[in-house]
Amino acid sequence: MGHPDKVCDQIADNILDAYLNIDKESRVACEVTVSKNNILVMGEITSNAKVDIESIVRKTVIDIGYDNDGLGFNGNTCKINIDISKQSSDIAMGVNKDDIGAGDQGIMYGYATNETDNYMPLVHNIACNLTKRLDFVRKNNIIEGLRPDGKAQVTLQYDNDKVRVHTVVVSIQHEENKDLDLLKDEIINEVINKVIDNDLIDNRTNILINPTGRFVIGGPLGDSGLTGRKIMVDSYGGIAKHGGGAFSGKDYTKVDRSAAYYARYVAKNLVANNLCDKCEVSVSYAIGISHPISVSIDTFGTNKVSEEKILNIISKNFDFSPRNIIKELDLKNIKYKETTMYSHFGKDNLSWENIINI
Repeated sequence: MGHPDKVCDQIADNILDAYLNIDKESRVACEVTVSKNNILVMGEITSNAKVDIESIVRKTVIDIGYDNDGLGFNGNTCKINIDISKQSSDIAMGVNKDDIGAGDQGIMYGYATNETDNYMPLVHNIACNLTKRLDFVRKNNIIEGLRPDGKAQVTLQYDNDKVRVHTVVVSIQHEENKDLDLLKDEIINEVINKVIDNDLIDNRTNILINPTGRFVIGGPLGDSGLTGRKIMVDSYGGIAKHGGGAFSGKDYTKVDRSAAYYARYVAKNLVANNLCDKCEVSVSYAIGISHPISVSIDTFGTNKVSEEKILNIISKNFDFSPRNIIKELDLKNIKYKETTMYSHFGKDNLSWENIINI
């Protein structure tokens, strides 16, 4: 939660939620950058809602754990600059018509695989669960002396049907006087061993915890942060392609976000209905146009029926128009803050994770 880029994502999605909570038709494209003890909120927002952006920013930062000056970044005292204007009338003309047009041109991807129960890549599940656990042990003081910044990386090794964890990298910010040997033992016992199944780790697994040694200076004091700079973390951990569009801070009319969610919905349902073992769905749009320019798939040779038949199934069962995506996935009523951390996919409570019969 305390990684500088993720701080920005959380602020942006909290601002988005605040506007949509009052005015479901709000148009929000909010971006955030942080550096040292400074925060800049920028972008375009058109809404009938009146929102206290500064209080949302401060509460978000404090809730993450940056609540005292000793961290070099403090939600109580940080300087906040807000530079928000209205959505461009040129964009609004295409988006706000009766048959909603795409808010921008672009290519979006969705992916699913049957190697896990939630149809996400195993390696990405593990990495996300490690960082989720890091936040849990810090906030609940299970491991003392941790600070909010941190990240994890996992490498799996596949040998035919066998899979093992080759390397785990965990970097976690800590207090000045934290004993590093104790920290490593605690991370192994309370994070890694709690997350990764025993049968995936062996005596050859490389476990690297704070490989450079100390990690005292972190968060925005150590590195600037920016909304949308963790797009691979937000999606599939590099296993699938990505069109480059970020998610956080964007309302449901922005196909960067909504179409990526829908592409995941389609890919997951194709795999869940046993049409293939894994699938990548690609969709492209032109700004202001109500239907996609193209829809394509790659089943990586795992398809149980022809890909042509799968495309026909997609055509009959799924509608990639922005209007339908918003309606079918109920995107006006999503709490987007719930998507911001530990990937936007693979969570039970999100509409684009629903499985239907096709």
